[in-house]
Amino acid sequence: MRTLCEIRNLSVTYRGQTIPALNRIDLDIVTGERLAIIGESGSGKSTLARAVAGLLPVGAKLAGKMRWSSGQPPLPGRDLGFVFQDPSSSLNPVLTIGEQVAEGARRHLGLSWREAYGHALKMLERVRIPEPDKAMKAFPHQLSGGQRQRIAIAAALAGRPGILIADEATSALDMVVQAEIVSLLDELVREAGMTLIFITHDIALASGFADRVAIFKDGRLAEIGPTGHVLSSPKEPYTKTLIASHRDLTTPPLIREAAS
Repeated sequence: MRTLCEIRNLSVTYRGQTIPALNRIDLDIVTGERLAIIGESGSGKSTLARAVAGLLPVGAKLAGKMRWSSGQPPLPGRDLGFVFQDPSSSLNPVLTIGEQVAEGARRHLGLSWREAYGHALKMLERVRIPEPDKAMKAFPHQLSGGQRQRIAIAAALAGRPGILIADEATSALDMVVQAEIVSLLDELVREAGMTLIFITHDIALASGFADRVAIFKDGRLAEIGPTGHVLSSPKEPYTKTLIASHRDLTTPPLIREAAS
């Protein structure tokens, strides 16, 4: 695997704030890996996701460097898909599911509307939406929370990007649906050879599938490494505290059991 993006000394400060939301982060993103960014609310993990995706709000001040192997940042939708925390806010309430998923395929794959609708239908089948023909004509409010998140994943992948960022994409769902969504994401990115950046506050949720975990605290990168190594031999007190709240994750065999 090769380095997809080198992040060096990256800081982000939002308008009206003096304390950086992200403070001098050094991190490499590797092609084809599943990287979990873990931390509490306000730790900077979502800010990192938006910085990587080029989705920081107007007025945010970014310092440091992000060097992409392609020589230029990925284009959202075409090169990079983004799944937000709340599908109710990321999906357009006045457009049908079919229109929303097809739009990405039409715009980024150069398909006609007829071709894009056919592609959208296949995507709904791929993310296991029941009765996909019927769902194509439905509006977001007519589907359950878990189904809406599957739709959001389908829309994010419609343009066949090489990178997928899931920003707290399961936090609004119950535990059973969370496990289903994580399993689906893992399966989709494996099959497509994609790079996945999975943002979560739940170390247990990420432990079963992530290749590496990066622990964030107060806008800084506290610890990073292979998942099994970090969870079985954490170096930082904060990482130990996170693991202590999930005692079944203290050894790699138990990590696998928790994920099963």
